[in-house]
Amino acid sequence: MKNIIPLETLNSHRVYPHPNLPPAWGKGQGGWIKLSIAQFILSLLALALVGAGSFYLGKQQTAPEASASKAQTERKILYYRNPMGLPDTSPVPKKDSMGMDYVAVYEGEDTGSGSVAISPEKVQLLGVRTEAVQRRALTRNVRATGLLEVDERKQQWIAPRFEGWVQQLQVNATGQRVTRGQPLLTVYSPELESAAREVQLAHESGLAEVEKSARSRLDNWQIAPQDLEHLQHGMVHLVLRSPIDGVVIEKMAVAGARFAPGEVLFKLADLSSLWLQAEVAEQDQGALHLGQTVDVKVDAYAQEKFSGKVSFIAPVLNEKTRTVRVRVELPNKEARLRPGMYASVVIAETMPPALTIPLSAVIDSGTQQVAIVQVAEGRFQPRAVQLGARGEDLAVVLNGLQEGETVVISANFLIDAESNLKAALGGFGHAHGGGAPQGTAKEAAPPAAEHAGHEQGAKPTAVGHQAQGVLKAINADGTVSIAHEPIKTLGWPGMTMDFALANSSLVTGIPAGSAIRFELVERKPDEWVITKLQAQPQHEGH
Repeated sequence: MKNIIPLETLNSHRVYPHPNLPPAWGKGQGGWIKLSIAQFILSLLALALVGAGSFYLGKQQTAPEASASKAQTERKILYYRNPMGLPDTSPVPKKDSMGMDYVAVYEGEDTGSGSVAISPEKVQLLGVRTEAVQRRALTRNVRATGLLEVDERKQQWIAPRFEGWVQQLQVNATGQRVTRGQPLLTVYSPELESAAREVQLAHESGLAEVEKSARSRLDNWQIAPQDLEHLQHGMVHLVLRSPIDGVVIEKMAVAGARFAPGEVLFKLADLSSLWLQAEVAEQDQGALHLGQTVDVKVDAYAQEKFSGKVSFIAPVLNEKTRTVRVRVELPNKEARLRPGMYASVVIAETMPPALTIPLSAVIDSGTQQVAIVQVAEGRFQPRAVQLGARGEDLAVVLNGLQEGETVVISANFLIDAESNLKAALGGFGHAHGGGAPQGTAKEAAPPAAEHAGHEQGAKPTAVGHQAQGVLKAINADGTVSIAHEPIKTLGWPGMTMDFALANSSLVTGIPAGSAIRFELVERKPDEWVITKLQAQPQHEGH
């Protein structure tokens, strides 16, 4: 018979161990319950599992908070931006001219400065290539066109100084090549014959003065000594010879024709060197100097370059063409170049080293030049630049970039288009009072200010920034001094600054010391102008 304890003698809410009970007995609300060993073990396991589950759930609830905190502290700093919103960034911490610390920009942050983030995959897909801004010598090429001509110093005319007749032509074709001393033609002259006889007779008679006078006349006619000797022996025919190595460029002599003193019978030219007469534009004449080496191309040998030197720069400008004539001497030993050919000339000008970027990095709208700057890995920002002289591949940077910054030289139009779209959408949201994220101009600006901005015809791309402050003074130069509160949309802290006014009537009737509400826009890079200003009622406060 089983041992049974009356129920009324036991507490209904607890299980009391009893020394006389077997270890597998327990008590329920209705009395003692017989428990098997297996049931007892399962009960203990269940209690253990419930405890472990509670611990796990508690740990899981705190894990996201810890992970978020860790991620917050381990965010990667991309770069540091100007605290006043100016287009200037730095890869390391620094201060601006007023001693303010540059603001750190973390990975994944939207700075609102017109920059655009592009993933590494997209950068590779677009074919983005970059190059550092650096100092280097710039070579500028000046191009001009011209005409090849005969070197005027190497021309020779055959024009006898006596009267006579052409008896025979040894050279009878234009373009024929001749050498120095080669016979050109044979002539007969009664005057020449008379002077030669006079020399002979005076010599035989011993009349020295008469002989000297006759010889002087023959010398003035440029009769060579060997020819005079032939004349003295009764040869009345004179052979005229070529004085140079060259080419017959004109032939006027005709066999049997009579010629007068000084009449040109042949025109000869030495073509071993030619002149290129080029016309250089007025604005490029600063690149010219004597002795400068230039490259010349002609259509006949399109794949070849000929080298020459500048030997003359005209002192007078052509008023009709606004060009200056430049003479280039070209060697022509092989006689491949010919007078009358058109030619193009490239004059290289090397300038002192200066800060430069590739021309492919410049996006030129005609009124403004922009370069895409890589401010961090995968983040790009359009930057207005001022350019100076331009070369074949490079341009001098006068303002807007610093040495060591990286600019995009390939696919920059695609990045600029994406950045402009982003800026346009942002400006659209501000101008129309919609789509602005929390903490932007829409939140800070009162509704009245937004509607007033519409009445003034604000353009979507000219983003107006709303602010409040105190009008400190109206300056003599037309600007105003304002102590403004922090401007969230620009990331500016509160400070006192001078601003230009779009219209001087904006401050009419508003005394210094008045609390004001105003709107400012960036008219040009780094130039902030107040487009709207009104006194703030005293009950609104700041």
